[in-house]
Amino acid sequence: MKPVVVRNIKRADASAIATFEKLGVSTVHEALGRSGLMKPYLRPIWAGASIAGPAVTILAQPGDNWMIHVAVEQCRPGDIVVLGVTADNTDGMFGDLLATSLKARGVKGLIIDAGCRDVATLKEMGFPVWSRAISAKGTVKATLGAVNIPVVCAGVNVIPGDAVVADDDGVVIVPAKLAIEVAAKAQKRADDEEAKRTKLASGILGLDMYSMREPLAKAGLVYVDNPEDA
Repeated sequence: MKPVVVRNIKRADASAIATFEKLGVSTVHEALGRSGLMKPYLRPIWAGASIAGPAVTILAQPGDNWMIHVAVEQCRPGDIVVLGVTADNTDGMFGDLLATSLKARGVKGLIIDAGCRDVATLKEMGFPVWSRAISAKGTVKATLGAVNIPVVCAGVNVIPGDAVVADDDGVVIVPAKLAIEVAAKAQKRADDEEAKRTKLASGILGLDMYSMREPLAKAGLVYVDNPEDA
């Protein structure tokens, strides 16, 4: 790995990101062909946050948060910082002081494949973090990493500028080059689901709405009226 900071990155389309933020992770993940979803061990440190934005990426060394400080300067309003680590780590690499610095730059949140601490303060600040662990264990500032290079975070390759969508359901990454296309598919899916939601709320069964009865019968499902016939 070359210790480098890339200053200029191409960020995903802003209108597509606005659509992703409105629709959320599950809908976007489906619209992307059920890909791009980070591993489920990555969880929000407090519930209720829902964000989307272009990725500013960090590759850091285990237990070393030096490069987060370096990355702050490269952030623009609306960005989301995504941090991958060169080896598995759960140390508390991020806390309220760094959050204060990122928030001052207009950053929406952090995705970190390592640990986070100062959770109560971060919640009070309204700064959302999706992390691998919550840990009070401190870190050092000793070894270089890189900023705005492709990184693997929680099993997903993230290219700087890719669209990040995060909420209580997890985190999904949409490649910047696909953002507009996926946003259109996600909106169509959301509209279709709203129509289905209306039907289900009226009492129509999913069995009938999805025409499941015939394929269930062909698969061998049998209905009986008496327990002794089961």
